[in-house]
Amino acid sequence: MTTTASHHLSPAFPGRAPWGTASALRAWQQGALDRYLETQPRDFLAVATPGAGKTTFALTLASWLLHHHVVQQVTVVAPTEHLKKQWAEAAARIGIRLDPDYSAGPLSKDYHGVAVTYAGVGVRPMLHRNRCEQRKTLVILDEIHHAGDSKSWGEACLEAFDPATRRLALTGTPFRSDTNPIPFVAYEEGNDGIRRSSADYTYGYGNALGDGVVRPVIFLSYSGNMRWRTKAGDEIAARLGEPMTKDAISQAWRTALDARGDWMPNVLRAADQRLTEVRKGIPDAGGLVIAADQDSARAYAKLIREITGSKATVVLSDDTGASKRIDEFAASNDRWMVAVRMVSEGVDVPRLAVGVYATTISTPLFFAQAVGRFVRSRRRGETASVFLPTIPYLLGFANEMEVERDHVLDKPKKQGEEDPYADSEKEMEEANKQEDEDTGDEEQMSFEALESDAVFDRVLYDGAEFGMQAHPGSEEEQDYLGIPGLLEPDQVQMLLQKRQSRQIAHSKRKPDSEADLLELPADRRPVVSHKELLELRKSLNTMVGAYVHQSGKPHGVLHTELRRVCGGPPSAEATAGQLRERIKKVQEWATRMR
Repeated sequence: MTTTASHHLSPAFPGRAPWGTASALRAWQQGALDRYLETQPRDFLAVATPGAGKTTFALTLASWLLHHHVVQQVTVVAPTEHLKKQWAEAAARIGIRLDPDYSAGPLSKDYHGVAVTYAGVGVRPMLHRNRCEQRKTLVILDEIHHAGDSKSWGEACLEAFDPATRRLALTGTPFRSDTNPIPFVAYEEGNDGIRRSSADYTYGYGNALGDGVVRPVIFLSYSGNMRWRTKAGDEIAARLGEPMTKDAISQAWRTALDARGDWMPNVLRAADQRLTEVRKGIPDAGGLVIAADQDSARAYAKLIREITGSKATVVLSDDTGASKRIDEFAASNDRWMVAVRMVSEGVDVPRLAVGVYATTISTPLFFAQAVGRFVRSRRRGETASVFLPTIPYLLGFANEMEVERDHVLDKPKKQGEEDPYADSEKEMEEANKQEDEDTGDEEQMSFEALESDAVFDRVLYDGAEFGMQAHPGSEEEQDYLGIPGLLEPDQVQMLLQKRQSRQIAHSKRKPDSEADLLELPADRRPVVSHKELLELRKSLNTMVGAYVHQSGKPHGVLHTELRRVCGGPPSAEATAGQLRERIKKVQEWATRMR
């Protein structure tokens, strides 16, 4: 190994350097490099959480392989045009010259290699195969899960890079909702007979958070009443977060994201207030709204201007100046950027600290990559805040930030078990089409958003939930929006617990005449945390499960009987008092049968 600065072990948290060019390696990067150099395998898969510094690791390894004449050239494959240019710029800073505009023919001797996209490889796989056959090549496959986006892309990558001397695969999210195999990734069969992707080095979000490499993420969830008209002309009303069918969830979600309602203006106003608070500790902090389509992006930008008095940067992927606008925003002190998909993955704007998830894409892959835009830390103590609608899928993803997933090739399904991600790839494809297609005619005929309002619902952090529902602008909401932007992870947890305790105490003291939590009377107002409610539901289900064996009656029959005897809605909507009453009743039944 050389003695350059890039090859020395460093603290886990070095000073912030330009993207992909840290002068000293973080501990995980050095560990991954050491792991590679121990065996120098032909294929190596490095999984590191978004924002951890995969680019720096890859370019350091590329430099070592070039310096030791293991390879003669480098090919970087990236998901987008913008990212391949970022790779070329980052590589140039450490002396590796990559041509991001290469299309065909001989490469100028001024370059050490090329930076291309997966789509480009898909069009001309033999061109890249010939390049690999002519010279010893290192192929860096950035966000390699994209090579499984289509069968043709995967086949093209296999054909193009099969002759490569070395292949380095990188990803922050090595899982997909489909079973398309990812090229050059090893799969190992577990004891359950299911094949899962196997990484050579893994550095998860939990590890990165502990090292101070990434920011802790505070999720702020907003519910509210939605009203819409169906294709059949029926008017439907529902509340975000309440139990409903999959179609109803989708329509309520789209109603919330309609800029003409009150949900988006209230959430954007809250997000901007949060950004103001964060800027007290991080003066150049920026915000990003991830929109579903171009029309929505423009409408959100208009709302932001009305709220803040300042213009938001709008980034649309079919705009030739999109990359330039992202770079200008990254280098500026502007508050807000609105984008459609383009900034959801890989694009480096380290000052982004507040986000609004305003798209209906509900895949864990997209969600993880979107949140990854806000976790890249520049100095210890920075926090990130992401606003999102109270949608069960999204809350589940937010609560599982530290869960490390692998790509599963085989997906056996138990009888009667619902797969919440069964259609997620299809949903993502449809959502991805929305930016480029005219969604006006057919979409408007089948659905019409009529009305929406917003209610602060809860805060999710580190797998736990805090807070109770409150109206926008209320003291309860302000408590959470005012959390300082510079805090250690344990300080965030402690502060959220204090805020929640204060909110519960305040709610208990409030007379009915002053109720502002869903305008409920005092005996029905929630006075426990979401976590406690979950524990009560779990206890009830456990008690019912035990009584099933005593009584011989099915679960569903027992739950229905409990509702008949004790009153109240289904368990998912029941208050803490109602759940405790049902637990007590089951215990009485069980005692009588002994």
